[in-house]
Amino acid sequence: MFGSAIRNIIIKNAQNAAKFKAIGAQCRHLRANRSTQSEPDILKSIDLTTKPNDKELEPTPQDSSAVALDFGNREAHVPSFNLAAYVNNSSTLQQLVSLGVDLHKLERRKGLGEFVLRLDFEKNIKPCLSFLADQGIAPDDFGRMITKNPLLFKEDIDDLQTRVEYLKSKRFSDEAIQRIFTQNPFWLMFSTKRVDRRLGYFQKEFHLSGHDLRLMATREPNLITYKMEHLRKSVFTLREEMGFNAKELQSLIVRKPRLMMIPPDDLVERFSYIHKDMGLPHYQIVQCAELLASREFRLRERHEFLKLLGRAQYDPQKDLYISPRTIVQGNNFYFVRNVAKSDLETFDLFLKTR
Repeated sequence: MFGSAIRNIIIKNAQNAAKFKAIGAQCRHLRANRSTQSEPDILKSIDLTTKPNDKELEPTPQDSSAVALDFGNREAHVPSFNLAAYVNNSSTLQQLVSLGVDLHKLERRKGLGEFVLRLDFEKNIKPCLSFLADQGIAPDDFGRMITKNPLLFKEDIDDLQTRVEYLKSKRFSDEAIQRIFTQNPFWLMFSTKRVDRRLGYFQKEFHLSGHDLRLMATREPNLITYKMEHLRKSVFTLREEMGFNAKELQSLIVRKPRLMMIPPDDLVERFSYIHKDMGLPHYQIVQCAELLASREFRLRERHEFLKLLGRAQYDPQKDLYISPRTIVQGNNFYFVRNVAKSDLETFDLFLKTR
């Protein structure tokens, strides 16, 4: 009886082994079939609205090699986290790289990588580059402009030409137009009506002449397309919190229009230090607008060093006058040698002990 039980166990194990062997063979067969499928076949989406039959899902080895070598299709369908994966197979990306476009910066902005991949160089990009060249923009600037605003290629060439003609009608010089588009390619995406409203706002708010308005827009092209909410807060800060009158504010904006884009809290902090600690009146701050554009800690370091040396004298009517403008000019070596009349070793020791 015991012997028969053992024989039954042995027979059962043999049957199980046969089953496992058959299953293993089937698995190897499936793996072999999967290896013949190309990557585009694997990633191909299936229409869930219709029921696929078995023949539709079977691999087609005779065609898979041809599809696998079709890298043009791979460019459009294979997902990737960076554009570098497509450069070798995309003539458009290769052309953009040769122009100096920074693909890494593009892919960090949502949706731009996918947008650029869909562009055709001859159809979408080349006409726009020809337009920019006709405006006198140097090819060396193309890469930087595209990196800042690749959505420029969505714009119609006729619309771009209309925007150029608008600026010419407002008596902007060719050099001014080139600088505006090079420094702020987003300007080209603003309609003429929108740009006209922005220019009208600044002219009315600060009582600017046509010459001063053009000068301000050319010096800081980004100001015209900046967020209006921020600009209104900056105007309130300069006028109400800092106390600049209309004439001073007008001069300040024309001299240093970039001040309007600085966070208002930072402006207040810098003004407070310049006006109270350094003792500069409003008219002198307007003449040296660079002070408000400099970071507060840099102003503090240099003013306190001059004060330690007994050279913090900013009144032009007195001896040993130092122009406040020179405090924020140049690097530390220039400041120490030419303004403070000292040496870097003394300045470094001062910074360590303050």
